[in-house]
Amino acid sequence: MKTFGILIVAGLVLAGIFNAAAQNCGCSPDLCCSRFGFCGSDEQYCGAGCQEGPCFSPPPANNVDVSSIVTDAFFNGIVDQADAGCEGRGFYTRAAFLEALRNYGQFGRVGSEEDSRREIAAFFAHVTHETGHFCFIEEINGPSRDYCDENSTQYPCNPNKGYYGRGPIQLSWNFNYGPAGRSIGFDGLNNPEIVATDPLISFRTALWYWMNNVHSVIGQGFGATIRAINGALECDGGNPATVTSRIRYYTEYCNQLGVATGDNLRC
Repeated sequence: MKTFGILIVAGLVLAGIFNAAAQNCGCSPDLCCSRFGFCGSDEQYCGAGCQEGPCFSPPPANNVDVSSIVTDAFFNGIVDQADAGCEGRGFYTRAAFLEALRNYGQFGRVGSEEDSRREIAAFFAHVTHETGHFCFIEEINGPSRDYCDENSTQYPCNPNKGYYGRGPIQLSWNFNYGPAGRSIGFDGLNNPEIVATDPLISFRTALWYWMNNVHSVIGQGFGATIRAINGALECDGGNPATVTSRIRYYTEYCNQLGVATGDNLRC
């Protein structure tokens, strides 16, 4: 499980690529301002996280009840595999997840019921891989790592704070803490620690990241979700072992939820 210390924050690398030179909004009326402050007109700009302009409308939600799929047995079946001494046991709870879900009504509720079950399986597969079955709240050796992107002038770093991985999908970098906090309602740049101390905010950051970066590609297969989370380090032969690990959990959860995995599992 020590490998999680290496993998745990890399999942947000792609966001860093797109955000490296992010600017404030100021687009012409016919363009969208993306979640990273760039102007454009396609899905990357007008889709999830679009701040202003002719943003695309989200697809209609279906009638799936996510809580009836993420049962106590399903959730606890993940947590119970973590060692009894893990800090995440007692912190990550189904109740906190379902409360956080209230703010993200499209999670697991777009497309068919099978699509919904696949998205739920994919989310928990990545969470399981990155946290060691909900064992880790913070990145191992996180304080020793520098996750301040000084080019992200819209979200300047507080030199006394660390933006290393925290939460179910380890939120990392100032350019993620800043907008996540703005969206959810906490000071991401000056109080990043709250992601590791407040279970509700912790789950909300994971769902915020998912809905802004992963949800839109779920229909392309599980491999696309790996690419959206950690493609720069794992995909295209970068680390086939970790890709296989994520697929193993996804396949397991699809089986538990009674749905086929679909195609395009690898990235």
